[in-house]
Amino acid sequence: MNKIFKTIISAAFLVLGGAVTAGAAAAADDPIYTGVFSSNAVSGYDTVAYFTEGKPVKGSKKFQTEYMDTKWRFSSQENLDTFLADPVKYAPQYGGYCAWAMAGGYKASGDPDQWKIVDGKLYLNYDAKIKAKWEVDIPGFIMKADASYPEVVGLNEED
Repeated sequence: MNKIFKTIISAAFLVLGGAVTAGAAAAADDPIYTGVFSSNAVSGYDTVAYFTEGKPVKGSKKFQTEYMDTKWRFSSQENLDTFLADPVKYAPQYGGYCAWAMAGGYKASGDPDQWKIVDGKLYLNYDAKIKAKWEVDIPGFIMKADASYPEVVGLNEED
């Protein structure tokens, strides 16, 4: 399946309130969410800025790198260098997919404006309504999402 089709299917299930089983979602194998018409992680936002400025900040083509076969943009050379020194620390959990959806065993887009840092890790959610649901039991949802993410994005599959 191509990336556009997979994203549309995931979004349709989220909008309709349906659930995608972990097995069906595992067929969608993009570990980093980039959106339908983009090749940028976190919709081109600077992931370091969430930690240093406490808010989403758009990145620039001028300060760009590739990590996990995906483009990452930053608002400054300093933030780019910070990311390069420890990308695992600054990359959003679950590749930027919605943390609440991942806890349910499927992928949905992560909105850069719906975020939270928990225990030094960045999490994104689909929208404000979903974020509110996620905040009811953050530790429980993180535990479930940590377990489902590798299978949902195909990281457990052997080539």
